[in-house]
Amino acid sequence: MARETACLSHADRGSVDAELASHPGGLGCLGDRVQHEARRISYRLDPHAFTRRAAQAESDRRVTVRPAPDTMALVTALLPVTQGVAVYAALTRHADSPRCDGDRRSRGQVMADTLVERVTGQTSATAVPITVNVVMSESALLSDDATPAQVDGLGPVLAPFARHWLRDTEAAVFIRRLYTPPGSGALVGMDSASRTFPGGLRRFIGLRDQTCRTPWCDAPIRHIDHPHRVADGGGGTSATNGQGLCEACNQAKEGIGWRARASGETVETVTPTGHRYRSRPPSLMSSAPPPTSRMEIHYRDLVLTA
Repeated sequence: MARETACLSHADRGSVDAELASHPGGLGCLGDRVQHEARRISYRLDPHAFTRRAAQAESDRRVTVRPAPDTMALVTALLPVTQGVAVYAALTRHADSPRCDGDRRSRGQVMADTLVERVTGQTSATAVPITVNVVMSESALLSDDATPAQVDGLGPVLAPFARHWLRDTEAAVFIRRLYTPPGSGALVGMDSASRTFPGGLRRFIGLRDQTCRTPWCDAPIRHIDHPHRVADGGGGTSATNGQGLCEACNQAKEGIGWRARASGETVETVTPTGHRYRSRPPSLMSSAPPPTSRMEIHYRDLVLTA
């Protein structure tokens, strides 16, 4: 009810509430239809406000991805209703043909595979040439070590699933080594002389930090930031003077009174009120045993790009 009446004035919201409350049988007999009734009444009371809201909603169309249980992901598209219905109808129609020809996949599986194939332009949903960064230890890759892998942007996944992706995929697989010091799950940094973070260093910091480094934010990383700014005396462009931030946090820390300084893996941020907050990158390989030789230190952690 609150969502459907958000564009109305205070008086009109009260009118919607009163009309719904006087419905024969009460709200209980409406069930989930209460939102449709609230929408119908709201449109009757102020059609212009509803029209403006609908126009604004169309400009908010977007696609998002977030992790789901059991190594799955939810890709959600917010579309105008005509486009959303058209997409679903096209997938539904296509799913009927393979099923009639004896395809053993369920209707939902055919629709999901078709969506991947049409969006990526591939002939098979499992042969998509897209970069997926997976961080895992060499023991988890080459043996039966159960240490979870980390999928960039989605979090930890079970090691057997990561091994299965790498062994059974139809796409090419490339391995890039990253290093950790003995007894630590943190990734070791790289140096650069440039003012902006080059591609390799940007990818490294993104893999290391996973999400926005501002405490309690955890939004996706959009910017790679210098905690110790060049304008404040520099600090160099390096992994130790770099942190992944969301766009909002990076813009906020440029305001008057904000200060930040990196010390090793720790970034201390001071707010205009004088509060101090410290953050460290997550330990991606926290459950892996510490290396026992110099060779293991250099080959312990791998980034797998499939």
